[in-house]
Amino acid sequence: MSDDRDTGEEAVIEQFLDTMWMERGLVENTLASYRFDLLGASDWLVRHKRSLMTAERADLLGLLAARAKKGARVTTSARLLSVLKRFYQYQVREGGLQEDPTLLIEAPRLTRSLPRSLTEAEVEALLAAPSLDKITGLRDRALLEVLYATGLRVSELVGLLCTQVNLRQGVVRVTGKGSKDRLVPMGEVALDWMTRYLSEARPELVRARASDVLFPTRLGGAMTRQAFWQRVKLYASQAGLDHDPSPHTLRHAFATHLINHDADLRVVQMLLGHASISTTQIYTHVAKERLKTLHAMHHPRG
Repeated sequence: MSDDRDTGEEAVIEQFLDTMWMERGLVENTLASYRFDLLGASDWLVRHKRSLMTAERADLLGLLAARAKKGARVTTSARLLSVLKRFYQYQVREGGLQEDPTLLIEAPRLTRSLPRSLTEAEVEALLAAPSLDKITGLRDRALLEVLYATGLRVSELVGLLCTQVNLRQGVVRVTGKGSKDRLVPMGEVALDWMTRYLSEARPELVRARASDVLFPTRLGGAMTRQAFWQRVKLYASQAGLDHDPSPHTLRHAFATHLINHDADLRVVQMLLGHASISTTQIYTHVAKERLKTLHAMHHPRG
């Protein structure tokens, strides 16, 4: 906490976040991101003799300009402004402020970049990388197989509980963004690895501890997203991949490969848990770019 920040302002931020949780069903990771952005903005404003509740349009433009000068990405600035707009809309609605200082601030234009995906051969190499001689290797193989088979968000994957998996039906029940539930099929290969993992490795990981976490660490608790990312980077290196994967690399591969094999876009949207079809449509562009690359490589006039 900043030494100068008013504790009353922190209370205002927390009240806003509580409302976002109740009204919009925002998940904890999103709330933590909102909190980080608002506290950071508050600290900057305090150093410039302002606060969130007294800031004017010029102050907030100065904040965004200072962030840009320090090298903040356009997406980061756009996210901060989005959070500030929601915060001030809430304050005006609740009577905390009479005017919204972000009302005339336009969001920076975003150039939508295509997510980096993997080829099917690269995925096979990555999935085969964990050593099955170790119980953690078998756990990680099952983790990767389930992720590629279902396209779950990493936070959804590492937070899975045993009660969310139905081996008989071969599905995973996931609570995604907005506290919305969806059923996602695992497919036969992932189901086979899951069955093997549950019988051979998970009992060794949890031992006598009471844990309902599906993919626990050696201490019996849930793996963090950061720890999972490090595991994926390790296996990518072992598989000889020429780039570092992002936490969502296999989620991107899941969606891209479905589109490549003529899956209906609405089905992919449902499986990914996207609220809007426009979010899913980016994967059609990924597939088109892949086709262009293959044409350029293999066609005599490419």
